[in-house]
Amino acid sequence: MSTSQRTSPSPEPSYPYATHLDIRYPALEVVDVQKLADAVTDRWYNQTLCKVNDSVVRLGVIQGEYHWHKHDDLDEFFYVVEGTFLIDLESRTVELAPRQGFVVPKGVLHRTRAPEKAIILMVEGAGIVPTGD
Repeated sequence: MSTSQRTSPSPEPSYPYATHLDIRYPALEVVDVQKLADAVTDRWYNQTLCKVNDSVVRLGVIQGEYHWHKHDDLDEFFYVVEGTFLIDLESRTVELAPRQGFVVPKGVLHRTRAPEKAIILMVEGAGIVPTGD
């Protein structure tokens, strides 16, 4: 008696992140980062705040770690508002304190994490997929 197994294609990866790509604040509106950050209950929250030319500004309220990923065609800028934010690269870890920023160039494998709750702003191309290419 022979048994055959049917395999289905792998599903798209599922990530435990609350990612909101809608533009929360149109031009000519005050962007209230603190009010939005104070309302967050997720451990990893990402909200597009506004669009500036071909880029977007995103708010991250995070605790824990993101998965390793890269963006083939777009750079990312991270700016820490509150807390400590770590960016793991293949050869080193960059630690950012409040009011510090860092650019991860396109094509560079990286992982972001925060040992305690951190609030960050990200500036990146509007077409970037936050989970990576």
